Amino acid sequence: MTSRPKGTCTAMTTTPPNTASSSADEPTMPLSRAFIDALDTTPPADFGDLPVSVWATAQASPAAQRKGRYVPESTAHPAKMLPAVAAHAIEHYTKPGEVVLDPMCGIGTTLIEAIDLGRRAVGVEYEPHWADIARANLRFARERGHDHDGQVVRGDARQLARLLPAEYVGQVALVVTSPPYGPSVHGLVNTNREPGIDKVSKRHYRYGSALDRGNLANIGHHRLLVGFTRILTACARVVRPGGHVAITVRPWREHAELVDLPSQVVACGAAAGLIPVERCVALLARVADTELVTRGSFFQRDFIRKQRDAGLPLHLIAHEDVVVFREPRTRSSSEKPKQVQTEPEHAPGSLSGLDARVRKGSEGAAA
Repeated sequence: MTSRPKGTCTAMTTTPPNTASSSADEPTMPLSRAFIDALDTTPPADFGDLPVSVWATAQASPAAQRKGRYVPESTAHPAKMLPAVAAHAIEHYTKPGEVVLDPMCGIGTTLIEAIDLGRRAVGVEYEPHWADIARANLRFARERGHDHDGQVVRGDARQLARLLPAEYVGQVALVVTSPPYGPSVHGLVNTNREPGIDKVSKRHYRYGSALDRGNLANIGHHRLLVGFTRILTACARVVRPGGHVAITVRPWREHAELVDLPSQVVACGAAAGLIPVERCVALLARVADTELVTRGSFFQRDFIRKQRDAGLPLHLIAHEDVVVFREPRTRSSSEKPKQVQTEPEHAPGSLSGLDARVRKGSEGAAA
């Protein structure tokens, strides 16, 4: 492993990711549409009852958690990870000096929480603007006195094998990330009352150009899960033996129907060859003496009010799931980590029942 001088903050620029002509959407193992659709109503039974714990990660508001630690431009990101969620995972699953990776790092929340806790950090970000903000947050951390090793690589996480510097391959102790939520993000409130402008409107509610089909936030549900499986497969190949992958994820609603994205992410991780070990509850509401105090955005509250007026008894989201996987490989201390392959020669190890459902779904589609 090549060494980096302590205290460096490196900005790496790569060739812009491919878009429409890219092969990045191709799955590393076939996940049929019938299989994905079935997950909406019938979560996989192969994973058993995973241990559950509750993380009190919203005792301070999101703004208070970021105050003085992130550059002001960070607030514009439409789907920021709560800093306390990333920090809890990092403290629990890593030790100081170990490497933390976020393959879809956005403004760099995972990276900042990692280096503030004395870990090394590396992130990959697809959109140039957010990659620049993440680097600005790393520089700001340096100005705050943190002597850290952190860098951001610009590129498509589905091509992680080509992007991740060789020094991190086989050294990652923990991956902390979240899938993009596409049109389900809420953005920020704009209360501009100028003539011709709505009294209340929203801004910063898109990841980037809606015409960029290379962005996972802009593609359909099935392709999103296939692309995310590809990313998790790549992560499994750079995580050290026994390392962990923690994914923050919440359900979303399409036409008032709940999409159980957390269960689908469990299936994606297992298809990528990772072992599910926990499914935790990270609170987005403050724990008071006798109740949870929700922190829903204006648009969340407005949506809930309208749905209740229409007779649908919905509630504000008070938590998000954190699905935790473990890398299953074992390796002797004398064995050197292998270089990541650009493309796996075969699909990850099959899970009991998963391949059967995939084949059954494919046969049903063919019929």
